[in-house]
Amino acid sequence: MRPEELILVSVDDHLIEPPDLFDEHLPARFRDRAPRVVRQDDGSDVWKFNGTTIPNIGLNAVAGRPPEEYGVEPTAFDEMRPGCYDAAERIKDMNAGGVLASMNFPSFPGFSGRVFAACEDKELALAVVRAYNDWHIDEWAGSHPGRFIPMALPVLWDPDLAAEEVRRVAAKGCRSLTFTENPATLGYPSFHDPHWDPLWRALSDEGVVMSVHLGSSGQLSVTAADAPVDVMITLQPMNICQAAADLLWSRVLKEFPDIRIALSEGGTGWIPYFLDRLDRTYVMHHKWTGQDFGGRLPSEVFRQHFLTCFISDPVGVQLREQIGLENIAWECDYPHSDSSWPNAAEELGAVMAGVPDRDVNLMTYENALRWYQFDPFTHRPREQSTVGALRAEAAGHDVSVRSYDKGRFERSAGANLAELRASATA
Repeated sequence: MRPEELILVSVDDHLIEPPDLFDEHLPARFRDRAPRVVRQDDGSDVWKFNGTTIPNIGLNAVAGRPPEEYGVEPTAFDEMRPGCYDAAERIKDMNAGGVLASMNFPSFPGFSGRVFAACEDKELALAVVRAYNDWHIDEWAGSHPGRFIPMALPVLWDPDLAAEEVRRVAAKGCRSLTFTENPATLGYPSFHDPHWDPLWRALSDEGVVMSVHLGSSGQLSVTAADAPVDVMITLQPMNICQAAADLLWSRVLKEFPDIRIALSEGGTGWIPYFLDRLDRTYVMHHKWTGQDFGGRLPSEVFRQHFLTCFISDPVGVQLREQIGLENIAWECDYPHSDSSWPNAAEELGAVMAGVPDRDVNLMTYENALRWYQFDPFTHRPREQSTVGALRAEAAGHDVSVRSYDKGRFERSAGANLAELRASATA
């Protein structure tokens, strides 16, 4: 299949929240304490909430910038493409990249909403979570039907309120809840604790997918503070591998057989070995560990419950049958530094060379639409949804690489983790 013939639905992109997000959706009595954007003396824009300052980290919004300007330094809205924070501009960028539909994870609240959960005033925290979800569903996604798969933040601190919010957003058509890869690292009960049962029940009842993004636990796999940042970037999929193992061996899948979990930005090439390891662990040890999957192997259980995704991942594409063809989806990761926007279709076309069209379609859009119960074709004919058709609509839209660097920071090659953390929080 040629790149221009592909239909692309991305299950992992990101948005940078606009400064006016809370203006319309937060009850009036909370507005003087709402999260707000403040321009710093160094020219960067940061969010402030509950006594905490949250910068817009540069790597989160580098679409359209030259790679030599990538970094973790705080950045400003005028140093980003407008498509990072403006839905109408995002649609233009999606068209230019040939992307039909996109699911967008949050930025400043954290992938699991942990910034809001840390607020001492839980009434305010709940109001902020609900306001965010209403904005995301009604404004960001609702302004362009068929183009954004809606996603909601969880109420992390209370499983009953979390379940109530799942049911509330499901009634609005939202079938994705972003959640942490490891609640224990955030100070909450682990996946193995019955504490979360109301949430699992609501997700199962409403057909809402729990979308687990790497880094959502607030921790990444690192080896040492003075290790090059390349070590951290290389090891990022290990967080997702750990979450998958934690959930698969937990009681959750046994007691809530309808629950569905998406593993976001973890890649797929590691999964065949992971499945082999799961099955060997079960065969060799289940008689003394007490694991029982009702006569099935763990690899079979994995394929029932987990969706995986990849950006390029030629190894994963080659091993797609061993992973499970109906368990693979594609991601663009716009506007993060791993994204190949606006040339993702060409990159993917090269990776998919020689792959049967049926397999390509499953991985590039059909699996995503089925898992998230999303149908863009009720809004746009299929023949107008290809990469080629969307790019034709975007004719003249500027996607050239341009420098946004105003010289506020000096970047040093070979930075290590400690230096990058200091830069990000300065």
